[in-house]
Amino acid sequence: MGKRSIKPPRPDLIRQPTGRFGWLEDRLLHDDWLARLGPEGTSVMVLLALASDRHGASFFSRERMAAKLGISRHDVDQALARLLEWHLVAHRPWRPGHPDGIWQLLPLPRSEKRPRGGEAISIGEALSIGDLCQSLGLDLPDRNTTPQKPPNPPESSAS
Repeated sequence: MGKRSIKPPRPDLIRQPTGRFGWLEDRLLHDDWLARLGPEGTSVMVLLALASDRHGASFFSRERMAAKLGISRHDVDQALARLLEWHLVAHRPWRPGHPDGIWQLLPLPRSEKRPRGGEAISIGEALSIGDLCQSLGLDLPDRNTTPQKPPNPPESSAS
């Protein structure tokens, strides 16, 4: 069964791409990438998509990204670190150690499952109990502390 056609509120004002335009995969929305990236990560990814060529490559500096997005350079740095960690972008610096260079949007990873409230886990990836608990949002006691003794059950009073 095909998708239903939805009539837009303003059919007289249908958008048409003019000039260059960027594109993003709908899986960013449907696979919960946007929520995990947060507002800054999503903003940086959208900027890179709009600035990129047909290969997904662009060369905006971190300072220019911050200025165009109206966010701090620190927020841009954190967002780019997250995008790099999750293999959503690749980076080739202008020279070794330089923070700026060529940024490339990469295809979204396909083989992932996401536990409730957690980060993506690749299928077949071995996890420690600690990582599994953390991905489920459970706090583990610090290993360096002595385990707390459970409280004594209340004494029952006979009537």
